[in-house]
Amino acid sequence: MFLSTGRFLPIRPADSDPLGLTALPLPEIPHLAVWERTTDTPLATVICVHGGLDRGGSFARMARRMDHYRVIAYDRRGYQQSRNRQPLSLDGHAEDLRALVDAVRNDRPTVVFGHSYGGVVALRSTEVGATFDAMVTYEPPLPWLVPRTGSFGDLNPDPAAEAESFFRRMVSNSAWERMSDAEQQSRRSDGPALHDDLSTIRNTTAAVNWSGVATPWTYGHGDTADRLEYYESIAAGLRRDLPTITTTKVTHAGHGAHLSNPEAMVRLIDYRLEQL
Repeated sequence: MFLSTGRFLPIRPADSDPLGLTALPLPEIPHLAVWERTTDTPLATVICVHGGLDRGGSFARMARRMDHYRVIAYDRRGYQQSRNRQPLSLDGHAEDLRALVDAVRNDRPTVVFGHSYGGVVALRSTEVGATFDAMVTYEPPLPWLVPRTGSFGDLNPDPAAEAESFFRRMVSNSAWERMSDAEQQSRRSDGPALHDDLSTIRNTTAAVNWSGVATPWTYGHGDTADRLEYYESIAAGLRRDLPTITTTKVTHAGHGAHLSNPEAMVRLIDYRLEQL
């Protein structure tokens, strides 16, 4: 989602492309804003899936360090340039990812990188027919495997207010107050999508079946995260339930490592693909 240190991704103009990424029109997936960064001889295609109250452009730093891959990033339905893609649900996000994988597939391996809730989307997509060669997730919330006691309060019934509260909690009050009115409104407009994400992980019924994943999977987490013990417990639970998984602790990385430590995230992807 965000760095807890007060750093965040600035708002880009409503119809602009993230720095270093080029729009990729896909008429078969209407209202889904997709971008790519490619090279003449990519070794693989990497599809990046963002977390709650984030957007595809947050992967631009990673993309600039992946000259050996074709990189795909997109705004999930309900967020920023994909706000008109409805309705909102985890299955809707999973179906979007399945369709995106099918649309960009070629003769090279395809790997999905899911940050935070984007990892939950990636996991769910494997249950709705998405087929890709490997998956890397970084700190996806899995409260059904390890409950997050004390970390979930009640959701604000006003999605816009929840978005502001979430930003202030995950980034900082000062970061929110430094934003322009337009930037603040853009975050509030992502409130319905965030509200749906947060509702999903508050549901006591597990939204994903992590133990049934057949796709080669690396689960990564940082060593400086505020909830290090929580993510280490998830890693242990995943190794217990899915012996084929690879779990990796990333040094000097917090929750927003795709922004603060993009090189380390690329190394996770490189290593996963080397194992194929």
